Amino acid sequence: MSDTTVVSVGPKGRVVIPVEIRRQLGIGEGSELVALVEGEAVVLVPRSAIKTRLRSMFADVRTSLSEDLIADRRAASAAESLEP
Repeated sequence: MSDTTVVSVGPKGRVVIPVEIRRQLGIGEGSELVALVEGEAVVLVPRSAIKTRLRSMFADVRTSLSEDLIADRRAASAAESLEP
């Protein structure tokens, strides 16, 4: 398969993704794609690929960011209550 494929925009802005690309990426009917604008390009990324990428990016995070934020807010609140 070539690295580039030309597709046309049809009625209502619809674009058909060629079967070779759908097979390569495991995209089927009902698959969710995320549309990203990068410069002057539209990039369609399977939602599952984004989830996988994010999970791998944060796999080494061992603390809960929300728990850290709550602890910071409680400490700030406690400090404010001590001020005259």
